[in-house]
Amino acid sequence: MEKTELKKFIECYLPMTKCNMRCEYCYIYGHNNAQEPFCDLSQMKQKAKQAFSLERLGGVCLFNFCAAGETMLHPDLAEIVRKILECGHFVMIVTNGTLTERIKEYCSFDEEKKKRLFFKISFHYLELRRLKLMDRFFDNIELVKNSGISYTVELTPDDIYIPHIDEIKEICNDKLGALCHVTVPRDERVPGHPLMTKLSREEFKNTWKTFDSALFDFKESIFEVPRKEFCYAGKWSIVLNMSSGDYYQCYIGNYLGNIFKDVENPLNLLPIGNNCSEGHCFNGHAFLGFGLIPEIKSPTFAEMRNRKTASGENWIGSDMLSIMESRLEFANNKYNSIQKINANLKNDYLKSRNYLGKIKRRLSGGN
Repeated sequence: MEKTELKKFIECYLPMTKCNMRCEYCYIYGHNNAQEPFCDLSQMKQKAKQAFSLERLGGVCLFNFCAAGETMLHPDLAEIVRKILECGHFVMIVTNGTLTERIKEYCSFDEEKKKRLFFKISFHYLELRRLKLMDRFFDNIELVKNSGISYTVELTPDDIYIPHIDEIKEICNDKLGALCHVTVPRDERVPGHPLMTKLSREEFKNTWKTFDSALFDFKESIFEVPRKEFCYAGKWSIVLNMSSGDYYQCYIGNYLGNIFKDVENPLNLLPIGNNCSEGHCFNGHAFLGFGLIPEIKSPTFAEMRNRKTASGENWIGSDMLSIMESRLEFANNKYNSIQKINANLKNDYLKSRNYLGKIKRRLSGGN
């Protein structure tokens, strides 16, 4: 099989907090979001094939779809995902794994599309127990596995789970044939997104490293480490608001344009360079794993998502595994020193223009 080169990573944000769970550690928890209307994805449905064509994006891309709530609740998502897969791209969806009928929609895709589809399944252990959804959760994972869709299972290591670690490991080995992966929780209610735990950093690390998760090990190693190297986010990746179509360099990077406008023209792209203002790259398992800062050597995204089961099976199929092993630098040109200086100057200009624009709107009575 000829290896496909990954051209861009596109982080797609679904501005919707609606969820069927109430996890204690969720920063959305407590919001009365059950009646929240679905965000409007009509432009995404209508223009997906033109906006995300291989020609416009320059090659094969990996899309990640994630909402503030449960991503799969949106009734239009499956149709949008299908259209993006038809363009030839790869797609990841973040889900809590409990919506059987929604999952069946994706399992009904043809085999070629399912090879390029991946579910990041969050394991909300105590909430699954409270709602009596544990059997459904694992049955749905078996459904995904048997359909040929790739997946991973990930636990948010909140302090409330510490008394349950042994039972979590036992059920994972029994039902999944391997331990779940473990992420690193950040508190988004606090500036800088600090580690969300009452433990010391060393206690936290020693408690959760027993899951032998490459995802946890790498994320913990880069947590609260500011990135001052030249970063190609904004050039080799973008963050996209699926409803408005606005896209940015990164989560708090400069605004670059609207994906739905001038769909016959290439995207307006500009790397962040040395201008990252985040306290740390909190989703570095993806951004750094795919090589947005080429000099940082990390495990591949595949290594941080895959598991080999006791019976020798991989959670991730060969086609998806190949794209997840990619480094973006192999399909894109790196900047020379002059280009890096120019990119940094352009970023400074954009920041100043955006800042002055905000002041002008406030003086005129706008938001």
